[in-house]
Amino acid sequence: MGLFSFIKNAGAKVFGIGKTTEEEAAEKALLAAANLKKAVETLGFEVVDLNVEVDDDVATISGEAINQATREKVVLVVGNTEGIASVDDRMTVAVAEVVEPAAQFHTVASGDTLGKIAKTYYGNAMKYPVIFEANKPMLEHPDKIYPGQVLRIPAID
Repeated sequence: MGLFSFIKNAGAKVFGIGKTTEEEAAEKALLAAANLKKAVETLGFEVVDLNVEVDDDVATISGEAINQATREKVVLVVGNTEGIASVDDRMTVAVAEVVEPAAQFHTVASGDTLGKIAKTYYGNAMKYPVIFEANKPMLEHPDKIYPGQVLRIPAID
């Protein structure tokens, strides 16, 4: 899919920030990559040979996702983590009978609600459950979104 940009200091706190020596930076990068991989695996996403590498504020992910939605969710889990500014998505998608269109991504602004976002993308604020469902399990409640967070906005019929 390519390189996605995120707000570096908005998101879940998966690892610390700051370097004092090259060795500490390398150790932190390895720990950060391991924590990100664990976060993805904990959410139960089906990705074969998942690999995560972190270099400063760029995370590179690879592996084979079971479908396009899983691929996009993995990008979001990694990118919506404090300290990550970009995700280099090198994942592939397993061949599926039904080809899913790629979702759009939306960066939450101050004052946004899922209803407001649904109105923008779908023309109907009551379609907010589509966005909520598309971002599970990263979202636990429709009212719990924050500025800088990036959400999947799937295509609907």
